[in-house]
This record gives sequence, structure tokens and C-alpha cells, in this order.
Amino acid sequence: MRPYDLGVILDGDLDEPAAQAWVKQIADMVVRYGGTIVGSADWWGKRRFAYEINKKNDGIYHLLQFDAEPETVDELTRILKISDGVMRHMATRRIEGTQGPGRPGPEPPPVARESADRAPEYAATNTRSQEEEEE
Repeated sequence: MRPYDLGVILDGDLDEPAAQAWVKQIADMVVRYGGTIVGSADWWGKRRFAYEINKKNDGIYHLLQFDAEPETVDELTRILKISDGVMRHMATRRIEGTQGPGRPGPEPPPVARESADRAPEYAATNTRSQEEEEE
């Protein structure tokens, strides 16, 4: 079995119980086709789109993490394509050892001081124009 993330955008006109029912139905499909749900579904809430999709301006976002065979993901994708309440979806393989959303990751490295110190030196060396060099 391989680890997957499934991002789903549901119709923004759905109320919260109906959206939760859709997520439960999707999770049940994963289990029915031989997959296992890892953790719980991450509710990202209702968000406004950058552009209109099917004459709608917002959608309800969910992220589902599961382990399954590639055939299970193919069947799940086929079903989600023809489902009316699902506006968009994307299943991607999760890289082993990565952390999912909601879990704190490692601290990013501090900004290197040497690159900030070199910037004024670099700017000072490039003060002459190409025309001045030709004269």
C-alpha cells in the first residue's frame, strides 16, 4: 500500500452537515476499495475561489490522508469525477517521512548573515554604466 493525500473541493452551497456527509462517503469509498484512512479528515473550511468554477465563487476544502493501492485511487478518482457535490479533487502520493498539515515541521534555518553583508559590497562595485566603460 502507498500513502496518498486527497484534496477535495466540495460545492460551497452545501451546509456543514452535508459537507461532512460527503467526506464520510469518500472515506467509506476508500475503505470499500481496499484502502485505510490515516488520521482524520482535515477540514479547511469554506474559501473563496480566485476565479469562478461552474458559476460558483466559493467551495469547501477537505484533505483526506489514506493508504491504498494505485487501483483504488484510480477508482476513487473515476467516481469523484462524476459526483455532483465534488467540484474539484486531486490525489497525490505522499512522500514517506513528510508531515501532513496541522503537524509542526522543523524550524527553517536562519537567514545567512554573509549574503546580507555582501549585498552592499556587490552594489558598490556595479555603479558604473556600460557606456562609461566604453569611453
